[in-house]
Amino acid sequence: MNKGILVVISAPSGCGKDTIVNEIIKEMGDNASVSVSMTTRDMRPGEAEGVNYYFVSVDEFKKNIENGEMLEYTRYGSNYYGTPVGPVKEKLNAGKTVFLIIEVEGGENVKKIFPDCVKIFIIPPSMEVLRSRLSGRGTDSEEAIATRMEIAKTELERAVEYDYIVENDVLEEAVEDIITIIKAEKLKVNKMKNKLSEVINNA
Repeated sequence: MNKGILVVISAPSGCGKDTIVNEIIKEMGDNASVSVSMTTRDMRPGEAEGVNYYFVSVDEFKKNIENGEMLEYTRYGSNYYGTPVGPVKEKLNAGKTVFLIIEVEGGENVKKIFPDCVKIFIIPPSMEVLRSRLSGRGTDSEEAIATRMEIAKTELERAVEYDYIVENDVLEEAVEDIITIIKAEKLKVNKMKNKLSEVINNA
C-alpha cells in the first residue's frame, strides 16, 4: 500500500478553506480525513474527544512539545492549540489523504517534518470580494474587518511559498481543482514506486 498524502491548506480568514475541505471530504469519503487538533481548553457542549479536538491538560500538552510529538502549536490566552504527529502518521500509513488546515507559520513548520507534504494556498477572487464575504458574516465590526484585511494582505504575500495556489471564486471549481491536484500528486514517481516494483516483479 502506498502512503497517504498530507495536504496543508492555508488561506486568509473569509476565503472558505473549511467549507472547501468539508466538500472534498464528502467526495473522497473514507479515503480522506481532516487532522484533529489538540487543545488544553475545556470541552464545550456538543463536542467529542477525537472529533473536534483531543482534549488534554497543560502538563500533557507541554510534555508532547518536549518529546517532539507536535507538528506545530501555538498559544491563545491561557490555552494551547496544536497538531499531534501520531494520528497524522497513523492515517498516512493507512494510505489516507490527510488535510491540515493551518496558518502560514504552522505550514512552514509542517514542511520541515513532512517534506513530501503538499501545500495549497487558497486565495479570493479579489480583495473586494474578500471584504464582502467578511462583512456578510455579520460577526465582526468594521474595525475587526479592517484588521482581518490587513492580515490577509500579509498572508497572501506568502502564497508564493506554497506548491499550488487555488482561487475560490466558485466553490465547486475550487473543490475540483484541489481533488485534481491530489490525483496528480498520487501519480508522481515517488508515490508509484511500490506499484511499479509490483508490475516489474510479476513480469
